[in-house]
Amino acid sequence: MSGAEIFVRSLEAEGVEVVFGHPGGAVIKIYDEMARLKPRFEHVLVRHEQGGTHAAEGYAKATGKVGTVLVTSGPGATNTVTGIADAFMDSVPIVVFTGQVPTALIGGDAFQETDIIGVTRSITKHSFQVRRAADLAPTIKAAYHIARTGRPGPVVVDLPKDILMEEAVFEYPETVTLRGYRVPEEPLPEKIEQAARMIRQAKRPLLYVGGGTINGNAAELLTALARKARIPVTTTLHGLGAFPENDPLSLGMLGMHGTWYANMAVQHCDLIIAVGARFDDRVTGKLDAWAPHAKVVHLEIDPSCVSKNVYADCAVVGDVRRALERLLPLVEPKDTAAWLAQIDAWKARCPLTYRQDGKLRPQYVIRRLSERAGDNAVVTTDVGQHQMWTAQFFTFVRPRSHITSGGLGTMGFGFPAALGAAMGLRGTGATVVSINGDGGFLMNAQELRVAAKYRLPIKIAVMNNGYLGMVRQWQELFHEERYSHTDLTDTNPDFVKLAEAFGCVGLRATTPEEADAVIEAAWQVHDRPVLMEFVVPKEEMVFPMVPAGAATDDMIVQRFRDE
Repeated sequence: MSGAEIFVRSLEAEGVEVVFGHPGGAVIKIYDEMARLKPRFEHVLVRHEQGGTHAAEGYAKATGKVGTVLVTSGPGATNTVTGIADAFMDSVPIVVFTGQVPTALIGGDAFQETDIIGVTRSITKHSFQVRRAADLAPTIKAAYHIARTGRPGPVVVDLPKDILMEEAVFEYPETVTLRGYRVPEEPLPEKIEQAARMIRQAKRPLLYVGGGTINGNAAELLTALARKARIPVTTTLHGLGAFPENDPLSLGMLGMHGTWYANMAVQHCDLIIAVGARFDDRVTGKLDAWAPHAKVVHLEIDPSCVSKNVYADCAVVGDVRRALERLLPLVEPKDTAAWLAQIDAWKARCPLTYRQDGKLRPQYVIRRLSERAGDNAVVTTDVGQHQMWTAQFFTFVRPRSHITSGGLGTMGFGFPAALGAAMGLRGTGATVVSINGDGGFLMNAQELRVAAKYRLPIKIAVMNNGYLGMVRQWQELFHEERYSHTDLTDTNPDFVKLAEAFGCVGLRATTPEEADAVIEAAWQVHDRPVLMEFVVPKEEMVFPMVPAGAATDDMIVQRFRDE
């Protein structure tokens, strides 16, 4: 059969359910075969390749499966680069198939030729360029295996046009053998015993939990460990949902915009048990002033992350789930009453709060969205102030309920990620909520029509403050209020009309009372997306805040002056 048919049959054999793609000349043979063969997977025609890549990320994060993208060569391929980088930074398993000019023309500056392997080499877990049709099936098998195993990540498979025309025998392999690729699974027993001993000896232990806990399907074990040993838990942005935030042991998020009490716990604990986290700069701030009294136990599947930023006194390298399975029986109930009482005092002294003065505050909207959505929601956010307010004021109680762009900080991520999540969660009863700022939302708003076509009842919140809010906040705090090119009021559209133009429902609120009514009305729509525009004050800021590069002890908890 043709290489294009082998491609289609390979995706079916791999169990692919959804492909987010956009056709073009280099992959036209694949699209022709899809029309002829009527494959078992569904193809979603996105309106921009970047949106398709973020949709694949959202699908992967919400379902725990590998996301799939199919695009043509040249600009089709380069439009996926931001999404590939985003997936690489946030350890998201996606496979991106890119068209390529025929092998005989590679290197000759042919029409729509780009060296996408070279362009993406530093932002992929691995990449392939297929040179024979007979290699297509084993390459696709290997690509999905690499994307999902170990620390997950993006894989690019480049498909020259002539390979898709070439004939070969189709045989999909059952197993994968890759020289030099080894996934560290079983942690060393002596390291597990050392970790248990350090937990036993600690007086003020703290669990610091990252997205690797969710990727490793280890949230339930993590929760059992925390409750058994009475250890408080703080999570990273990607760790939200790994531990139920309605549990008294939860401290919420730590770091730059984490809770004051979580950061205080970091600075006063004597043991940090890091689980699937990588100590990035948004968590640690000034490294040599972070957690000054703590020894560190680090449970991590990626050896390159161990002792990279913070030295691990005990490194437990391997699958996080297996590590917790072996650690849990060795950990005994602890008397942490005094430590927990200290944390409760910190919670009472400086809780998360916001001004309630009759104006429509974004924190109020997010609290109301959280209450209305309940425990069955999956929330995607874009990047900026609304992202941090969501992390602070939305209550996450289960894994895979929070999807965002953390490492790369990609504006334009949130809504297409919601599209992908909603496609993957059809029939599950989950409510997908997409919370955005007015700046980032417009960067991929074209996918609204795709969501409307599939009648996905996504609840879309746009926090419209007329500004690039987080940049404005930094300009006010650190650049003497010079608001250079952050005002969007002259270029923002009418968001209600925009939603209606794409076949969605558009609603607007300017007061807390209107917000309540708009949220309730949105939840009554079940056959299309609903965009809720919330007009909020431009002066609102995210606190607490650790200034970039500052020590965690130097947190700012309120604005310097009144609005």
